[in-house]
Parts: sequence; C-alpha cells; structure tokens
Amino acid sequence: MSAALHAEWTKLRTSPGTASARCPAAGCGQDPSKISFTGVDLGQAAVAIVAVLAVSAEYSTGMIRTTLAAMPGRIKLLAAKAAVVSVLILAAGALAAAGSLLTGWLILPGHGFTRAHGFAPLTLADGPVLRATAGSVLYLALIGLLSLGAAAAVRDSAVAIGLVLGVLYLLPIVAAVVSNATVRRHLLQAAPMTAGLDIQATTGLRSLPLSPWQGLAVLAAWAAGALLAGGLLLRLRDA
Repeated sequence: MSAALHAEWTKLRTSPGTASARCPAAGCGQDPSKISFTGVDLGQAAVAIVAVLAVSAEYSTGMIRTTLAAMPGRIKLLAAKAAVVSVLILAAGALAAAGSLLTGWLILPGHGFTRAHGFAPLTLADGPVLRATAGSVLYLALIGLLSLGAAAAVRDSAVAIGLVLGVLYLLPIVAAVVSNATVRRHLLQAAPMTAGLDIQATTGLRSLPLSPWQGLAVLAAWAAGALLAGGLLLRLRDA
C-alpha cells in the first residue's frame, strides 16, 4: 500500500499544470504574471458565491424582514453589505495575490522564465507586476460587488450564482467561437472577465483588446450596473 500511495503522490505532484509552463527560449509568448495569478480565474467563483449568499441567504431564511425592520433604509443596507463584503474580499484577495506572486517567483525561474529569456524576476518593485498584483485584488473585489448586486436583483441564490458565473465564463466562450475578428474583439472588450483580467498582463500589452486599466474599468461598470439594478429593485419591491 505504501508503494501505491507513493506512486500516486509522485504522479499528482508531477502532473502537468499551469505552474509547469515552460519557456525554453526567448520570446516564448507567455506572461509570467498571468501564469502566477491563474488561480484568480477559479477563485472568482468562490468570491461570487460568498457575495451572493451575503444577500440571498437572508431571503431564503426570511431573516430579510427582520433586517429591514431594524434598518428600513434599503440603499443604506445594500451599501453596508457591499462595504463588508468588499473589505473581506480585499483582505482575502491580498493574501491570495501575495501567495500567488511568491509561488511564481519561486517556481517560474526553474521553468525558463529568467532574465536570459527576457523575463525580469516577479517582484513588487517592478511597476507592471505591482499593477498586476494590486489589480488582481481589485478584480476580485469588483466580482464580489457584481455578485452582490445580482443577488439583490434576483434574490434567489441559485439563479444569482448561475447568472454571475454565466456572464463571467460563457461570454469568453461565445467570443472564442465567433469567426469575425472585429466582433470577437468587441465581445472580449465587453466581457467582464476577459476585460477585467487584462489588468494582470505585463507583456504583449499592444495586442490586448483594451489596456489593463481600461479592462478593469469595464468590470467596474458591470459591478456598478449590477449594484444600481439591485438597489432599485430592493427599494421598489416588498421583502
């Protein structure tokens, strides 16, 4: 049994994955920053779920009536939830981003991402890397606000989670199967995930559909729209 466990452990830790990306020569076309922050692509799903439950859980249990009785100002209530969720996500996101950056700094040089191949070490002293790190944290916070607004608008947990994850993950898939290059580019510019994640890019910036900060602004617009819709519906509807 010990031999079998050892064999499975060896296979598991040596299986190909994002961290096993290699750069055998200069100009390999990969962005070490985006590789290091790949976990954000999956982590945003957890952020979305937590943010949705911050609103919809009260509707599912009926606690929303007690909450609204104690705080009749519904916009103030939504703002308070947004503030609490944002602080929580920013704190967790900062820890996750720091861990991802450290992991990339330790692992990627062994896979060819070195100065000899044209890649500077991943460090916060480097402006683009600092922007990618801070931007990843802001990205997660904006995903939380987008999810919070969606939950306030539709109330139901499953519907809100499905709506948010659909917008995040399905729009890039739709863009990928569109044959017209102009339409595809516009879809990538409008999709909250692809636009927002441009903030992580440190190489090939000219080839991006939007600049890093423009992309994050697109996601911010989605989050603002969701919060506006959620706030209006929360104010107009009964509990």
